[in-house]
Amino acid sequence: METRLGFSWRILVVLAAILAGIECGVVAEKPRGNRRHAYASMMYMGTPRDYEFFVATRVMMRSLSKLRVDADLVVIASIDVPSRWLRALKEEDGVKVVRVENLRNPYEKQDNFNSRFKLTLNKLYAWSLVAYDRVVMLDSDNIFLQRTDELFQCGQFCAVFINPCIFHTGLFVLQPSIDVFNNMLHELEIGRENPDGADQGFLASYFPDLLDRPMFHPPANGSKLDGFYRLPLGYQMDASYYYLKLRWSIPCGPNSVITFPSAPWLKPWYWWSWPVLPLGLSWHEQRRKNLGYNSELLVMLIQSAMYLGILAVTRLVRPSLTKLCYNRKPEKSIALLHASLKVAGIWSIVAAYTVPFFLVPRTVHPVLGLVSLSARLGSSDVDCDQRLFTARTVSSHTMARESWDLCL
Repeated sequence: METRLGFSWRILVVLAAILAGIECGVVAEKPRGNRRHAYASMMYMGTPRDYEFFVATRVMMRSLSKLRVDADLVVIASIDVPSRWLRALKEEDGVKVVRVENLRNPYEKQDNFNSRFKLTLNKLYAWSLVAYDRVVMLDSDNIFLQRTDELFQCGQFCAVFINPCIFHTGLFVLQPSIDVFNNMLHELEIGRENPDGADQGFLASYFPDLLDRPMFHPPANGSKLDGFYRLPLGYQMDASYYYLKLRWSIPCGPNSVITFPSAPWLKPWYWWSWPVLPLGLSWHEQRRKNLGYNSELLVMLIQSAMYLGILAVTRLVRPSLTKLCYNRKPEKSIALLHASLKVAGIWSIVAAYTVPFFLVPRTVHPVLGLVSLSARLGSSDVDCDQRLFTARTVSSHTMARESWDLCL
C-alpha cells in the first residue's frame, strides 16, 4: 500500500511543480494602439475539438505577443463562439475579435468532402480586414521560433509550398481587398472547382499559378512588394520533415515557423502525440510560458484525489477478496461468485487499459498525461499482483496458479 500510495503522491508532486511554473508569463501584453498590419487566425464551432483549437489559438497569439511583433493580433470568430472564450481572448490575451457569420460551404456534397472542413471557408474573411495593409493569416497549429514581421513586405498573396505542387494555407500573406473578397464569394456561388471542399482547395484554385511566381526576399529598405510570391520553406516547416530529415535546421532560408499538418489526432497539444511527435514538447513549452494549464490541472488534481480514495478503499476490502482467491476448493454456494469475479476481473483489465485515455484531459502536458495514465493502469493491477505475491509466499505453486486464474 505504501508503495502504491507513494507513487500516487509523486503524481501530485509533479502536478504541483508544473503548477508552480505556469504563473510566469500568464498576463499577455495589451495591444499598443492601431497598427497597419495584423496576424490573424479564425475560430468556429461544430467539431469535437473546438476547445483544443481554442487553447491552441491562445497559445499561438500569446507567443506572438511575447515576440513583440509590430502588428495587431486578430481572431475571426463565428457568431456561435462562446462569449467567455472571446472575453478571454480580448481581456487576457490582448487579441482583437472580429465576429462573422459562417460562410456556407457549397462543396458539402462532394464525394471526398470531410465534414471537419465545413467552416474553414471562413478564412476568406481575412480579405475583408481592409483596416490593414497586410495580413498574415494563420492556422492555430503553428509554432513561431522568431519574429516574422518581414512577411508584411510581401505582395498581394504569398504562400509556402510544403507539397511540391500545392501551396499550404496554414500561413499565407494577403493584401485585404473588398473587391477580392466579394469576388471570392461570387466564385463560391458559381461553384469554382475545389478539390477538397476546404479553404486549401479553394485558394489553390483561385491562385493557380503561384508556383511559377518568384521567391519572396524582403527588401532591405523595408518597402512593400507588389504581385504574388512564393514564400521560403522556413516560414512553414512541416514538423515531421523538419525533425527527421533536416535535424532542426533549413540551410536555404529562415527557420521561423513550424507547422503540424499531419493527422488530426497527432496535433502537438495532445499529450499522447509525444514522443511520436518530438516537437510536441516545444509546443507545450510555449504553452507553459505563455498560457499555463490552470483548467486542466484542476481536473487532474480532482481525479488524483479520487484515485487515492479508490486505492485506500481497495486496501480496506482486500482481506475479504483474498479469502475468495485462496480458497482452493470453493463450496458450491460461492461457485457462481467465483465465476462472476473472473468475468468482472477480465472486464476490469480491459477497462483499465482503455478508459484512462478518455479520463486524462487531452491538452495536459505530456509528462502529466503519461504519468497519470501509468498510475491508472498500475492501480488496476494492484489487487491481482498482491494476491499472487501472497500466494507464492504463504502457499504452494498450485495455489498461486489458481489465484492467477481467478484474477484473470
